[in-house]
Amino acid sequence: MNDESRSTKFLKDYAPPDYLIKDVSLDVTLAPKGARIASLLSIEPNSSTVAGTPLVLDGDALRLESIALNGDDLEANRYTVTPGKLTITNPPVGPFTLDIVTLCDPEANTELSGLYLSNGTYCTQCEPEGFRRITYFVDRPDVLATYTVRIEADRETAPVLLSNGNPVESGAIEGTGRHYAVWHDPHPKPSYLFALVGGNLASIHDSFTTASGREVALGIYVEPGKEDRCDWAMESLKRAMRWDEERFGLEYDLDVFNIVAVSDFNMGAMENKGLNIFNDKLVLARPDTASDADYTSIESVIAHEYFHNWTGNRVTCRDWFQLCLKEGLTVFRDQEFTGDVRMGPVMRILTARLLKARQFPEDAGPLSHPVRPASYIEINNFYTATVYEKGAELCRMLQTLLGQDAFRNGIALYFERHDGEAATVENFVNAMADASGRDLSQFMRWYTQAGTPEIACSLDYDPHAKTARLRVNQVVPPTPGQGSKEPMHIPLKVGLIGANGDELPLKLKGELVPDGLLEVTEREQVFEFEDIPAPPTPSILRDFSAPVRVTTSLKPEQIEFLMIHDSDPFNRWQAAQTYATDLIASARGTGSTSARSARPRPAALRKAWSRPCATETLAPTYRAETLKLPSESDIARELGRNVDTDAILTARDTLRTNVSAAMADTLSEIYDTTATDGAFSPDPDSAGLRALRNAALDLMSATGTDEATDRALRHYRDATNMTDAITALSILSQIPSAARDEALADFYARWQDDPLVLDKWFAVQARAARPDSVETVHELLSHPKFSLKNPNRVRALIGSFAMANPSGFNRADGAGYRFLADQALKIDGFNPHVAARLLGAFESWKTLEPRRQALARAALQDLARQELSTDAYEIVTKTLGTA
Repeated sequence: MNDESRSTKFLKDYAPPDYLIKDVSLDVTLAPKGARIASLLSIEPNSSTVAGTPLVLDGDALRLESIALNGDDLEANRYTVTPGKLTITNPPVGPFTLDIVTLCDPEANTELSGLYLSNGTYCTQCEPEGFRRITYFVDRPDVLATYTVRIEADRETAPVLLSNGNPVESGAIEGTGRHYAVWHDPHPKPSYLFALVGGNLASIHDSFTTASGREVALGIYVEPGKEDRCDWAMESLKRAMRWDEERFGLEYDLDVFNIVAVSDFNMGAMENKGLNIFNDKLVLARPDTASDADYTSIESVIAHEYFHNWTGNRVTCRDWFQLCLKEGLTVFRDQEFTGDVRMGPVMRILTARLLKARQFPEDAGPLSHPVRPASYIEINNFYTATVYEKGAELCRMLQTLLGQDAFRNGIALYFERHDGEAATVENFVNAMADASGRDLSQFMRWYTQAGTPEIACSLDYDPHAKTARLRVNQVVPPTPGQGSKEPMHIPLKVGLIGANGDELPLKLKGELVPDGLLEVTEREQVFEFEDIPAPPTPSILRDFSAPVRVTTSLKPEQIEFLMIHDSDPFNRWQAAQTYATDLIASARGTGSTSARSARPRPAALRKAWSRPCATETLAPTYRAETLKLPSESDIARELGRNVDTDAILTARDTLRTNVSAAMADTLSEIYDTTATDGAFSPDPDSAGLRALRNAALDLMSATGTDEATDRALRHYRDATNMTDAITALSILSQIPSAARDEALADFYARWQDDPLVLDKWFAVQARAARPDSVETVHELLSHPKFSLKNPNRVRALIGSFAMANPSGFNRADGAGYRFLADQALKIDGFNPHVAARLLGAFESWKTLEPRRQALARAALQDLARQELSTDAYEIVTKTLGTA
């Protein structure tokens, strides 16, 4: 690994490109071992470029066949080829053309970046820097060009040939058994959005009529035999297209929109202009093969990649430091879409839970970075929860502060100013400020300061003045590499609830507070609410209005009160989570001030959970979420230090057993009365009933009795859809028994030839919190259906173990750490992107108790002594604190 590839890039060093590429003509001849790419580039110097400045093109894993400038072969002394670069010395002063012919090897491309083969299908992945593995280019996002692409391939092995934009022509090449297709994209785009697909693919087709009356042809391409699993994806696409028109006034701009699903893909999906390429797990769905969670994910990600057409494609990011500009904004848009088409409050719970599970630990650990990073070594490592999920929360806070109408006006102004350009975070925030008339300069700190702000809230009541004073203190914790932090601009939604459960009007200085929205901008602020007749119970951070940690002085009985009476759905759910977390933390001796005994009276447990879970006026999906106790990782995150994962598991299991016993009648009634009849439907109401019934089953199984095991086995045997089957299998996988063995064997026999469903079989076993989980996962590595070369299978087995089995991964003897380090090192040799993602499981090692800390550090230090890719090197050294 050369030192240059490990050098740190800094935002402050950004400089415009010396040369712009305005038009690209590609002629691609597909072959497994020697794909030939002839590129004709129309180039001109940037306005500030000094005459004679060399033209430096990026290239990786290419063989240069020829090069010509303005149609004439370029003399050997006019260019040099070095690792990663092709340099043209003394190029012409004005515009010129460059003809470059290169060869690449799709079959040998195990990194799955650039042009590669997936089950015989040629496909590309160019974000962030994969286009340089196809041809030499100025491979950076601020170089935008129009593309015309001709693809030629064997007609029998690759009858489908697709690229960006609109189809121009196609036909057979007489006497050769080959054919070609030409595509043209009229919209300038950066090279990372280039896409090409060639293969033997089946497809389904539909159409969409835009608001202005244009007809758009829609196609979804999959491996033959999987066409019957595409309907949900197509329906989701059309819903997303209509929603974007209605919510943001954004209409699709090409004649066709195609999606291709492939089985080997490093990411979830890619938003290439007019030709989205997807990991097939996020396209294919049928009731017997996909769970309700899969259906929701497919709907969300289909929408996400489509929404990128404007937030990412029409306006792209100037440089990779601005990645949140397209990803955070588009995640926010897909969350809003999913909240509108499904149950908004539940989706808010799910997004907040994801943020807390993935991003809060990132903010608190050695991999912490601002939403817009100031530096990086390998950009692949910055496709993070901070950029995506926290980036989305920043957009949500802007909408909360400005209001939905002003936010939409800001989006419109942003597109008006920057359509067809490569923009920055400042461009986006300035558009929001100008459209709303608000000063958002302090808000910019959310993009530049790392760490999760912490706010402490306390409420004092004055019975004589009938006022309630809410004191709010905010602190942004220190993070490595950043000095002291300035106060953030925090939208804080609050409510006050009277003793009878009624909402109290919030008045400050004689004015009602709309939506209970307070703006916290200082380190300490006091808000005095008037006309409060009696001491209220405060509801703080409603709707999770900002990505912050909150501490309050609420007593246990107040938390129980909020579980029953809070009108804010998010905070009502959060109260249940806080209540459970306090009980579990108390059981291991580190509870908060509101924690109580680990074995509260059954009556107290029934009071705390039964009413919100059994209230039929609440949506079934919402009641299901309330039944789910905090996970082991949730509890470890809240503890934050000296974490003993075995103790957490034991305390959580004890609470689950106590809750299950205390709520036995309620759970039984829920289970018996929520069975769905008739054909499967993924609609929110049907999915909610299944979620509630399965949540009750899971909690009933906590007793571990033979009766509970038999019930779970019957549930598995009676399942008519994947949601019920995989729930029962997950429950049984935790219980060593003949029932577990029967269900696992049956599931494998039924689905062994279906890769996506079989991934679930691997994942269920990897997540099972059992003493021998390391040995189980290690044994599954040798299973004939397992392959380290397939990212989905690796994530299902190794990723599920490392990320979703805290007690197994953090086993006291360090076996989990050694297992992950060994497997990541092997994968790093051929797919650094996947290896680096797996190594992120070590990010919270410093929060563990001393013995586990030492074992985790030793595993990381062993890795640091190996020959690592740039991707893995950055993760390992930063996690250790040696970068």
